[in-house]
Amino acid sequence: MLNGTMEHVVKHSILCSYVLSQPLVTYVDAYPELQNKILMETEQLEFGEHGESIKLLQKKLNKLEYFDTELDGEYGVLTAHALKNFQADYNITINGQADEQTIQALIDTEKDLYLKQIQSLSTEVYPGLTGENVETVQNALQYFGYYKGNIDGIYGPLTKEALVTASNEHDGIELAEAPAVKVTIQNKVESEVVKPQVSNAGEKEIVKEEKEEEKKQVVVEGINGGSIVAQAHSFVGVPYVWGGTTPAGFDCSGFIQYVFNLQGIETPRTVSDMWNFATPVDSKSVGDLVFFETYKPGPSHMGIYIGDGKFIHAGESRGVEVTNLNNEYWKEKYIGSKRVMQ
Repeated sequence: MLNGTMEHVVKHSILCSYVLSQPLVTYVDAYPELQNKILMETEQLEFGEHGESIKLLQKKLNKLEYFDTELDGEYGVLTAHALKNFQADYNITINGQADEQTIQALIDTEKDLYLKQIQSLSTEVYPGLTGENVETVQNALQYFGYYKGNIDGIYGPLTKEALVTASNEHDGIELAEAPAVKVTIQNKVESEVVKPQVSNAGEKEIVKEEKEEEKKQVVVEGINGGSIVAQAHSFVGVPYVWGGTTPAGFDCSGFIQYVFNLQGIETPRTVSDMWNFATPVDSKSVGDLVFFETYKPGPSHMGIYIGDGKFIHAGESRGVEVTNLNNEYWKEKYIGSKRVMQ
């Protein structure tokens, strides 16, 4: 097993080899730590030069809000002016040059910015959450090489894994858990009224009496389309397994059943049974089920509608993921939406 230093060296050797072997990969597209390595090892950039290294320099200045024009790769007046402003703020000799001291300060400042983003937002994001905060955290985690997934604003297993790694290597990062869905059992007392009856003689009336019948009823608090979708999002990245019904691997109906069961709602196991079990709706809402006819006549695949024309499902190719309903394939296979009634 590699020690930390050797693993670090190997990782960067592989990255450098990858960029050199891929003629269409630019410095700006490269892994962030490799970008830093490229800048530090590049001979001092001079006024009037142009190229990918200059564009990379501009990108860092832009991230730190010193350069707000197009990243054109030209070391001209605007780039020099941005460098001078940065140098002035960080007590570096103001010369507008991309010297070693300035480059190192840019890298350190950018790292500090991304780390502070993770530290400040780590307690605000949690499994199943979607939105800008999650996207910001994913970007920052990707900068350090912790996050390997798509920047999609969805807090799934990959995001959680990356945050755990970051918290082990940096102070000030605390992980938040998804809000618990509260399920309670309450007693419901129902009064059953016995109607007046006439005896066989037709003369005697039985006095009305109330018979109390105690029944147990499950009351699930907070169950709605939003909570179902949030729960489903927490499994993004889980692989597809035929017949799978657990987070170790799901098939499409196993995923749906598992999510709804976590919300206290029992559902059938198969797609066809779910199709017959759920109630048809004219207009789908968040949390409704969307059905597709894929490899055989009738419903054979399903997912959960999450809004904005998208649904979440366990697909054979990429496991649990978010997909656009307007995708040509799914749009053609779509056969309707239904709602699970409580």
